[in-house]
Amino acid sequence: MNRTTLSLIAGTGALAVITGIATLTSQDVSGADTAKAAAELPVERTSLVCPAPSSSDLAETTYTSFTPVTKGTGSDGKAELLPGKGKGGKAGKPGKTDKPVLQVKEPGAPVTGDVSGADSPALIGTADGKFAPGWTVQETTEVAAGTGRGMQGVNCTAPDTEFWFPGASTAADRTDYVHLTNPDDSAAVVDIELYGKDGALETTVGEGITVQPHSGEPILLSTLTSEKQDNMTVHVSVRSGRVGASVQALDDKLGGDWLAASVDPAGSLVMPGIPKDATSVRLVAFAPGEADADLKVRLASPSGSITPAGNETLHVRAGMTSAVDLGDVMRGEAGSLVLTPTDRSVPVVAALRVVRGKGAKQETAFIPATRPVGARATAVDNREKGTTLSVTAPSGTAKVRVTASAGSEGGTAASKTYTIKSGTTQEIEAPVPSGLKGTYALTVETVSGGPAYASRTLTATEEGVSGFTVQTLPDDRGMVAVPEADEDLSVLQK
Repeated sequence: MNRTTLSLIAGTGALAVITGIATLTSQDVSGADTAKAAAELPVERTSLVCPAPSSSDLAETTYTSFTPVTKGTGSDGKAELLPGKGKGGKAGKPGKTDKPVLQVKEPGAPVTGDVSGADSPALIGTADGKFAPGWTVQETTEVAAGTGRGMQGVNCTAPDTEFWFPGASTAADRTDYVHLTNPDDSAAVVDIELYGKDGALETTVGEGITVQPHSGEPILLSTLTSEKQDNMTVHVSVRSGRVGASVQALDDKLGGDWLAASVDPAGSLVMPGIPKDATSVRLVAFAPGEADADLKVRLASPSGSITPAGNETLHVRAGMTSAVDLGDVMRGEAGSLVLTPTDRSVPVVAALRVVRGKGAKQETAFIPATRPVGARATAVDNREKGTTLSVTAPSGTAKVRVTASAGSEGGTAASKTYTIKSGTTQEIEAPVPSGLKGTYALTVETVSGGPAYASRTLTATEEGVSGFTVQTLPDDRGMVAVPEADEDLSVLQK
């Protein structure tokens, strides 16, 4: 047999269990030509990048790394975060001289590290072997005063080639940056497009931005356009290479937070876990194609699905950013926003800007549309007080299992199962590790039914201002389907 043919057959399985290097999609193994059903195997390598946390000298940042225990992994591997090069710094490969900021010892317990001030660079992380499946890292920053004061949190992201950020702004009281981080050995070339209420904005230097190897590059949005827009959508597309991308949205009066990318454009979207004490909720949506989108807007509340009065539907014109203020829509109940087509399904992206507090004590967070929990998803940096987990099942009753890991400094893991009724959102009183010391991870698994969507809210009070941040819990893609194929000798006879 031709050795090249054999090599290709063997290589397919090896490539399919790497995540963070390429986008993984479900494989169709139902066809008649498939020799055997795909096996679910743990991924063998995961890459994550964390943006530079803050430009404030008052910033206090905690990094938390966690890998859930996964069956089927080997006994070897490692996970570590290394500092990248800052803006304008000489690019070089991390790991040769730099000491890891975090180095995980064992799956099942989180590891934390702290940095202070404005000089912390972007971080570049790799996990392999037993540490790769479900590896989750969060960056949480608290800023005592100034623009963006409060709590800012972001999950470190897998590098990719396209990102959508509805909810950014170039308004006079906003200072928004898109952070680009390149984990690879060669430079990445990136285009940034901005879309406002009337369509694409003219940008000056948004095309062909070079991000040096192993470095982070913060781009101030107001340097890309002279137009002042309260609500805009940022589109990051990569011409060559790959990057991690996040938007840091800082407000002079309303605090600030990280805006994570929306899920890929889709006809129906879910934004889970609006806090029950939200004083203002703004929905921002964008239709990237050539067709307008008409969407039903509904809230999945603890008691069921309801329609916001006066905002039953949303019309999103193609190529234009639409925004609607829902006000004090929660009225003391936690909920999730669900968008579905009124008729024809048109792909859209969306996010919520959520404000808590009143007057000078207001703070902001963002909830992007997200993927379902799926098999498993994890939120880290949970504290004994100030942690809220919300789970919604918009289209069918779901049963989920929630596991609290051991603490970063001690404690015993605990687990509990919950049933989320169809069309509702439940604020779960999540289990806490017994004897907890430090912070812990919360892992959510779908047991049956669904789909289920989830988010975690962290709150902390600093000088009378209640800071908060919200992270969604999309499937960690820690398992991948690898088809078992038989050799087909007939290909040699053609």
